Amino acid sequence: MAALPLLSQQSPITINVAAVNLLATVRDKHGNLIRNLSKDDFTLEQDSKPQSITYFAKDSELPLTLGLLVDTSLSQRRVLDQERSASRSFLDRVLREDKDKAFLIHFDHEVELLQDLTSSRQKLQSAIDQIHSPQFSQTSSSGGGGGGGGNGDGHGSRGHGHGGGTLLYDSIYLASDELMKKQQGRKALIILTDGVDRGSKESLAEALESAGRADTLIYCILFADKEEDRGGGGFGGPRTGGGGMGGGRGGGYPRRTGESRPDGKKILEQLAKASGGRFFEVSKKETLDKIYASLDEELRSQYVLGYSPDKPDATPGYHKLHLAVKQKDA
Repeated sequence: MAALPLLSQQSPITINVAAVNLLATVRDKHGNLIRNLSKDDFTLEQDSKPQSITYFAKDSELPLTLGLLVDTSLSQRRVLDQERSASRSFLDRVLREDKDKAFLIHFDHEVELLQDLTSSRQKLQSAIDQIHSPQFSQTSSSGGGGGGGGNGDGHGSRGHGHGGGTLLYDSIYLASDELMKKQQGRKALIILTDGVDRGSKESLAEALESAGRADTLIYCILFADKEEDRGGGGFGGPRTGGGGMGGGRGGGYPRRTGESRPDGKKILEQLAKASGGRFFEVSKKETLDKIYASLDEELRSQYVLGYSPDKPDATPGYHKLHLAVKQKDA
């Protein structure tokens, strides 16, 4: 706008442009990544109406913002060592200190930002070392003032007392709404969990919507301790509004009792599919290191496409986009 000549009438100029960006990964029928496509190899529709692709890039040089969300609830305590080790290697490999940024959150009965956005591998590695299972206090949480710690940068924790819990949905919501929404470029959350939420204030739908508003992909890694006794637990004391992450969004919420245990795998598959990410499951054959290698490869092999809708629609709501590849078996 600064380059435009001043109008003699000094009247305001209103420009209405809706730009929509998409990230795409293309694979052949064997699951191998296809990296040599051009703009003309794609077709794009919005609400079943063809759209012209006006921007196209093979991403690998674009900056990347990553959020690593690690489930530290009691059900994960026996797999945390593996998660720490693999996460160190992954961030060391994927993070380009001159271009990319990442942050680290752990969640159990609270959501805590262990490291705010940084391009420093050293800071992230130090934060990974802080990942551990919760140590529950024997004192009552009544009258307490909110969720603890934080790292001195204005972000703290959000929780609900000293009992058990797994605030999966809250962690996605807060990571998207308070951190990712402010960032530009490619953005992805990587979640290590068994997929079972206990005690979140936000719902699954609200977590997904927050990621959508922040243009953030969700990559879910199901890492379940097969030997863990899933019984017991509990929701702990009353939720208190804390400072930092989610401060002021506290308040009470109904304790959900008598619910059957949700299917963590289905929940994670839904999160990944609806956000445009991918779902992985750790097994003896598919180790966490292998999954992280696949993630690294995929994040470096994305296409970025952009278009402006023919008739920008100011009505609030969602539109259905369909991106396809002309090449057969892709």
